[in-house]
Amino acid sequence: MSTGGPIQPRPTRNERRDAAREKARLLREEQKKRDRRNRLLIQGGVVVAILAVAGLVIGLVLQSTQPAGPGPANMASDGILLVGGENGIEAVATPAIADGGEPTPTQPDESGTVANIVTYIDYLCPYCGQFETTNNETMRTMVESGAATLEVHPIAILTNKSAGTQYSLRAANAAACVAEYSPEAFFDFNGLMFENQPEELSAGLSNDEIKDIAAEAGASSSVDSCIDDMRFKGWVQAATDRALTGPIPNSELDAVTGTPTVLVNGKQYVGSLEDTAEFQAFVLQAAGESYSESNGTPTPTPTPTPAAG
Repeated sequence: MSTGGPIQPRPTRNERRDAAREKARLLREEQKKRDRRNRLLIQGGVVVAILAVAGLVIGLVLQSTQPAGPGPANMASDGILLVGGENGIEAVATPAIADGGEPTPTQPDESGTVANIVTYIDYLCPYCGQFETTNNETMRTMVESGAATLEVHPIAILTNKSAGTQYSLRAANAAACVAEYSPEAFFDFNGLMFENQPEELSAGLSNDEIKDIAAEAGASSSVDSCIDDMRFKGWVQAATDRALTGPIPNSELDAVTGTPTVLVNGKQYVGSLEDTAEFQAFVLQAAGESYSESNGTPTPTPTPTPAAG
């Protein structure tokens, strides 16, 4: 006994053909819908990508055209001026260079009785290390006694010579931080940075190591966040550009072409970087010439002071 329903008649050939055509039509319609959705998604993605690239380009342009930001206090000339004081070496207080502002050249002592020493240094430069470690104590004695002033310009021309860590830039920024927050510690900080100078092409000192040096020099802990934040990065880059394009104030130099660049009363020192006596003689000669020019007398012949043993 059969339990199934009634037997359906077999579709005719025309019915099967019409069903196949309808199925094909439905598939084509569905494919058109998918294609339309994909085009909209692709177009939307292209627009988003274009907007993202445009945003990146605009951001880079704005970043490159932003002002360097205010410089550190006590570096209105792009350098810190150190003089002898009751408590040893002191920094001359100056306001910071304003956003987009220009440095104010230091007015040198023109009495002819004081040597105005100006240095442009890069903390990774090995030749700067030779000059600074050789003449650090000589310059300390001269400044403390009032025989000389010292103006230090930290710049960063070797930023790409430290295995990607930008040590020159970080070190010059740290010097600016010390000038801002602990200017009385600057001379010692500067000397210690060269005593602990890393080799060129190495990664250089870490920020923590630089902060330890600042603390050893007597700087306050306020410099720590300034060093980590690279607060004066823009100023370092701007000051470096100014030094490399010139002119150099109070001298006949068109620009700094290498470090160290050492000037005494506007005259460039080109002698040995490792001979204290030669540098002392040059300082005396430059000061003597300035004295003669200011008094209208012949230039005295300097007597070099023997180098300390």
